Amino acid sequence: MLMVISPAKTLDYESPLTTQRFTQPALLEKSQQLIEIARKLSPAQVASLMSISDKLAHLNADRFNSWQPDFNLKNARQAILAFKGDVYTGLQAETFSEQDFDFAQQHLRMLSGLYGLLRPLDLMQPYRLEMGIKLANPAGQDLYSFWGDLLTEKLNDALVSQGDDVLINLASDEYFKAIKPKKLQARLIKPVFLDEKNGKFKVISFYAKKARGLMSRYIIQNRLTKPEQLTRFDVDGYAFAAEESRENEMVFKRAER
Repeated sequence: MLMVISPAKTLDYESPLTTQRFTQPALLEKSQQLIEIARKLSPAQVASLMSISDKLAHLNADRFNSWQPDFNLKNARQAILAFKGDVYTGLQAETFSEQDFDFAQQHLRMLSGLYGLLRPLDLMQPYRLEMGIKLANPAGQDLYSFWGDLLTEKLNDALVSQGDDVLINLASDEYFKAIKPKKLQARLIKPVFLDEKNGKFKVISFYAKKARGLMSRYIIQNRLTKPEQLTRFDVDGYAFAAEESRENEMVFKRAER
């Protein structure tokens, strides 16, 4: 069973590392191509492209300019410990054991606008380049055209190496759009997390993101290998809703608290 999650805009390069082990990203040559395109942008163009403040635009223009691919623990950090958004609040990788990292390295992948597809222990330097950004490149007008079929092919390779054909999609729509389901040699399952508000159950973005991280953690720490085992997920008040689930969509609901 392979899980795929989104990256995060919030990054942490300060906290103590909980493992000294690392690997190198597989697609750095492609990342270098994007960096060279991004370096031609002024901070004002970065601000406009990403809809961010001038301060953040200067920070990210500086990141593009200082990026260099000789990654080590002094100038980079393992992706699973560098990302710090809502998904990663649920994942809590900073509490993982070495055995947890081993399992995650085999069964978890992170989609990324800049790095394409990351394993948890792959080193990365700080960046901001969301998958949905319209960054013109030789392959087209956006990052979806830049990555083409490559990320789907890499997921297919990862599925083979971890031993079955089950892909658990815990990524956002923006990121999973970089994958071509028809070319994916996988049984695709999407968990959906519904929270009750005013008597109605619906997807609430902040809670759903955190729940994707909680489920990733649950799979890793319990060493789950079969999708039917996910029906036991009961973390933070969520419960499997069999009557609303389908073969390729598992629904989990949480009552209002």
